Amino acid sequence: MSVDLRIAGGRVATPAGTVDADVLVHDGLIVGLVGRDVALDAVRTIDASGKLVLPGMVDVHVHTREPGYEHKDDILTTTRQAAAGGVTTIFGMPNLAPPTIDVETLRDVFERYESSSIVDWNHNPAPTKFDDIVPMGEMGIRAYKIYMVVDTGRTYPHPAGTGIHDHGHLLQIMDRIATTGLRFIVHPHDQSLMDYIEGEILARGENTPQGYATAYAAREGVIWDTAVDVVLRLAEAAGCPVHIAHIQTRRSIEAVRRAKERGVDVTCEVNHWAPFLSTWNDVETLGPYALSYWVPDDNRAAVWEGMRDGTIDIASSDHAPHTREEKEIGWTEMWSAHTGTPGIQYYYELMLDAVNKGQLSLDRVVEMVAEVPAAKFGLAGVKGTLTVGADADIVIADMAEEWTITDDDVLSKIGWTPYNGRTISARIERTIVRGTEVYADGTVIGLPGTGKIAAARPQS
Repeated sequence: MSVDLRIAGGRVATPAGTVDADVLVHDGLIVGLVGRDVALDAVRTIDASGKLVLPGMVDVHVHTREPGYEHKDDILTTTRQAAAGGVTTIFGMPNLAPPTIDVETLRDVFERYESSSIVDWNHNPAPTKFDDIVPMGEMGIRAYKIYMVVDTGRTYPHPAGTGIHDHGHLLQIMDRIATTGLRFIVHPHDQSLMDYIEGEILARGENTPQGYATAYAAREGVIWDTAVDVVLRLAEAAGCPVHIAHIQTRRSIEAVRRAKERGVDVTCEVNHWAPFLSTWNDVETLGPYALSYWVPDDNRAAVWEGMRDGTIDIASSDHAPHTREEKEIGWTEMWSAHTGTPGIQYYYELMLDAVNKGQLSLDRVVEMVAEVPAAKFGLAGVKGTLTVGADADIVIADMAEEWTITDDDVLSKIGWTPYNGRTISARIERTIVRGTEVYADGTVIGLPGTGKIAAARPQS
């Protein structure tokens, strides 16, 4: 037997646990997990002795900013960061210019990925044009995405055309999506409550990072909890598979847990900022550069509990880059700043660092970043797993390399990371997409356009 690639000497994270094995790759697929003593010819061998061999991350929540906001990032720069961060599949988001809301705009985005992406990809359009929902589903997408939010004081990052706020309209959309069998990603938000809460804070003149953080976490996260309750009940009524973005409160996590017990087809995600960048100290020292959101201590403890017990199924970056200029205004006018933080380049490594710290098990990390997102977004057996027949999307990590994240290493156009100066204990050394190395020893070597649409395999 001859294969294209043998990854030899590593500890391999499989669905059955971590084992000593060599991974065999041929024609872009994993064709075997064999013992060290098995002799065969390989065109190339990578020595992974002392290293961990992991499935590539499947990140279902990524803001590439292309088209329309390429000054922040674009598909090429985003997927360079993905390759460096062990992310082998990304799902883009629809809050673009023009927003991805119909067959025409979806086709345009697909063409952009085809020419520029280094890693494999898909895209989550907004189902706001009712007659385009099913046709977009037939184009190969794995999910839709909607926002239940209207920006106050700005028009981005939640532009017109990407939001649904009326509950009747939301149920109507869920009914239509249910016929496709695809998952519906919802950014939960109770806009009427937020209007009242924001109004009180702004009336006091607290247009600051602290005021903004307090508004979104007000009354133990009431704007999130009420919206999540609505989404779960409507999803149950419609029989629509849903995915809750930005899970961050104890009550929301408990609501998801109860819904799963009732048999509701729901998944939820934790973004990098919730466990790693959401303390009050982060708000005070980093200000707009840490927002996203503040997660008070009790809610953050619940997030970690949900990650450990499996209620929180998926780790998605919510990579959301903005320039320094778009952030700096937030020190004095936070409601005018663009909120969101970059995260795709370092999330996997932060999760592996959490393993070293005893905060998460390795099995849970692999499930959250790879196995569950692949399975729940229609890519079971194709992505997210180191098993025979799956795409050879592979990461090699050194779990004993201490290093410090710095702005100098950032591959985003924006040139900064909120993790600048943070020292962690695990580092990704190589990233492989369908058998082709795209990142090695600190350098992105993948070529634009080598990424392919992530799709389920045709039934034979």
